[in-house]
Amino acid sequence: MSIGQTTPIDRDVEPLGVDGQALSARGLRTRRKLMDAAEATFAEEGWHDASIVKITEAAGVAQGTFYRYFPSKQAIFDEVVVDLNRRVRQAMSEGAATGTTRSEKEEGGFRAFFEFTAEHPALYRIIRQAEFASPAALHLHYDRIATGYVDGLNEAMDRGDILRGNPELIGWMLMGIGEIVGMRWVLWNDARTIPTDVFDEMMAFIRRGLGARDDVEVQ
Repeated sequence: MSIGQTTPIDRDVEPLGVDGQALSARGLRTRRKLMDAAEATFAEEGWHDASIVKITEAAGVAQGTFYRYFPSKQAIFDEVVVDLNRRVRQAMSEGAATGTTRSEKEEGGFRAFFEFTAEHPALYRIIRQAEFASPAALHLHYDRIATGYVDGLNEAMDRGDILRGNPELIGWMLMGIGEIVGMRWVLWNDARTIPTDVFDEMMAFIRRGLGARDDVEVQ
């Protein structure tokens, strides 16, 4: 599930406090603690049962401290979705960067995605919750991944690296493969890595579908 070019939405933006002021180093650490606690709480408790009280308890901060950084439970949930999205795209981008041909980039990106999924199972659980808790955040998550795919696939098609087709459709299909295979063989199996035979057969299927030419290298 690799990524194409870096776009402006990939660049980190320094977070601000609710009052719009820049945060100190200590404030950034506290905000990060709240984000990590929220990620764990939403993953374990679910949207409805998670509460600001539970998040602040998990973060080890006073409840009033929460409102210096986030105005509501909805706000921190949306931030968690964006944060997970940024981190998984970064992991996939780094994985894809290890390859030269499109086939190699796909392999590196998928490996990185499955590794991230194993280390951060909250990704699946929280994105599933976003379907009803924050549809806009859900759409943003998938659209940001798809945007990178379209760019990378278009470049590969122009080079003759893969067969020409609808890059948006192909990108969404590849995203679907990664998500469902990861759910079945990583998340449900509580596995640290995807089985080698499963990964190899999946990649063989993808290479056939893309009409990948492994002898064509990125210039």
